[in-house]
Amino acid sequence: MDFGFSPIEARTIDFDKMDGRILKYVLQYEPSLLVCLSCGGCTATCSAGNLTDFNIRRIQLMLRRGEVENLQTEINKCMLCGKCLLICPRGVNLRNVVMLIKKALTLYKTENHAI
Repeated sequence: MDFGFSPIEARTIDFDKMDGRILKYVLQYEPSLLVCLSCGGCTATCSAGNLTDFNIRRIQLMLRRGEVENLQTEINKCMLCGKCLLICPRGVNLRNVVMLIKKALTLYKTENHAI
């Protein structure tokens, strides 16, 4: 019998299964990401976020958790307008972070997971 609901998926992170290669690659070339406060200024001013469900904080969370499966779909929503650069109180170059994630994902796919 179908009651119209499903069990809640576990929200724990298994660090043994986490793929941190893309995060390591991004931090190597853009260490300013480490000083991000997750204040939400980038998400609030994002042009793509006003038109789609794009959220740069969600992308950072996925990146830090090693969830690379849906990362490509989310990253492609970014319009690279640079408003996030102008508003960031810590000076994090988020446009560069997005470009590095794209490059890392391309390397990840083409070099058979050899980042």
